[in-house]
Amino acid sequence: MRAIDVWKRLEKGRAVRYRCFENLANGRFSVQSADFFQKPVTAEKLRQSDQQFVELLLEDDPFKRAGSFPSLEEALAAHEQKFASDQD
Repeated sequence: MRAIDVWKRLEKGRAVRYRCFENLANGRFSVQSADFFQKPVTAEKLRQSDQQFVELLLEDDPFKRAGSFPSLEEALAAHEQKFASDQD
């Protein structure tokens, strides 16, 4: 697998980093998680987000948990849709 970070700027000085994977064997993509940031960004926040990223990968196959998609854009859209429905 290859890890890919995708950033999106949000309103009011916030941003989200999507933690994605590409399956190198079949070229499919999955979004494992999303980290939200706002100022001040501390070293501890960055460390925690990296630690959570690795621990989650060790616990579950991201392609089984979050799905497998033919493009990174489709994986991101599916993640955002699931996240939005979880907020309802």
